[in-house]
Parts: sequence; C-alpha cells; structure tokens
Amino acid sequence: MCECFIRNYKMSRQELSNILEQMMIVGPGSLNISLMTAFFVGLVFSLQVVKELLYLGATGLVGAVLALAFVRELSPVLTSVIVIGRIGSSFTAELATMKVTEQLDALYLLDTNPLFYLVVPRVVASICILPILNIFSFATSLASSSFICFILYNIDPIIFFTSCFSALSFSDIIKSLLKTIIFGFFISIISCSWGILATGGAKGVGKSTTASVVTCLLSVFILDFIFSYFMFSRLDSSIKAL
Repeated sequence: MCECFIRNYKMSRQELSNILEQMMIVGPGSLNISLMTAFFVGLVFSLQVVKELLYLGATGLVGAVLALAFVRELSPVLTSVIVIGRIGSSFTAELATMKVTEQLDALYLLDTNPLFYLVVPRVVASICILPILNIFSFATSLASSSFICFILYNIDPIIFFTSCFSALSFSDIIKSLLKTIIFGFFISIISCSWGILATGGAKGVGKSTTASVVTCLLSVFILDFIFSYFMFSRLDSSIKAL
C-alpha cells in the first residue's frame, strides 16, 4: 500500500511539473507579442472609430465604445489568434514529430499514456493562461487608445476612462474571460489532435501543422460568433445611459 501511494504521489508531481512547464511556454512566451499586438490594434482601431464619434459630437462615448469593442471581441479573438500562431502550431509540430519518429509508441512501452502525459498538460495550461493574456491585452489596448485620443484628438484621459468604466460591467469581463477559456480548450485540443494523428514523415508534420492552424482559426471565429450572439445580442445598449 505504501509503495502504491508513493508511486501515485510521484505521478501527480510529474503531471504538475508538466503543467507548469507548459504554462511557462504558453504564458511568458506569448506575453510580449500579445502586448505589442494589442498596443497597435488599439491605435489603429481608435484612429478609425474616434474621428467618426467626434464628428457626431459624441466625445463622451469614445471610451465606452472602444472599451466594449475590446473587452467583448477584439481582445479575446486577437489573443487567441496569437496563441494559435505561436503555441498551437508548436503543439502540433512537437507532437507530430514525436508521432512520426515513434516516440509516442515508446511512451506506451514505458506504460505511460501519451494523452495524460502530453495532451492534458497542454490543455490545462492553455485554459489557465489564455484568460490572463486576454486581461493584459485588454488593458494594453485601452492604454494605447487613451494615448492616441489624447495626442491626436485632445481627449482628456480622465474623460476617456470615466466613459470606459461607466459602460463596462462585471459581466462583460466575466464573459470575455469565459470566451478565452473555451477558446483555449478548443485550440489546445485541436492542435494536439492534429499532432497525434500526423502521418507521413517530415512532410506530414508540415501538413498537420498547417491544417491545425487553419482549423483552429476557423473554430475560434465560429465559436466567437456563437458566443457573442448568445452572450450579447439580447442585452440592452450599454451606452444608452451615458
């Protein structure tokens, strides 16, 4: 009984170590590019939207419109796209290489289930880290939007952020995080599945990686529409009271 307990304890420590390792790959490795992308997307989106709102005399709505667009759609989707390009493709390529070089078969010989050893840590890491990246992305987009609104359109940051927080609700944040949790689950599952099912040597690795990225992108866009419809389409206008 003691030997069985020690063996299970070691296995749980190994699984935890694998999860933490994958978190370090998904999180810090993707943070810089996520922040850079969010910064410039915030600038570009503000350039296109703010001048139209100012033309309508709706200065007080600038922050609200941008904040809602970022938290509900742009930040979750852009963060997911970045993770697909950097992490999803890596998951597929790594597992596909292991498959075509018969390393997965070696795991079976060592009495190790590849599903729990390779796939589960990646799924858990993606589910945990993607919402954190989303929050940082959202904050960076708001900061860059506030910056360009002040520099180009002379909108006081106090007015901007007052408008932001007047329109945002706690449920918007929760729904945004829920989106990224689900996106992270599907991205990791799809990426790992294409990797494990790869065949055909080095050429097969390339084909599986390409198919994985395309499938993940389509899945994220389709899921985003479905969730946005059910989460936000029946809500009253968030800027009506502003």
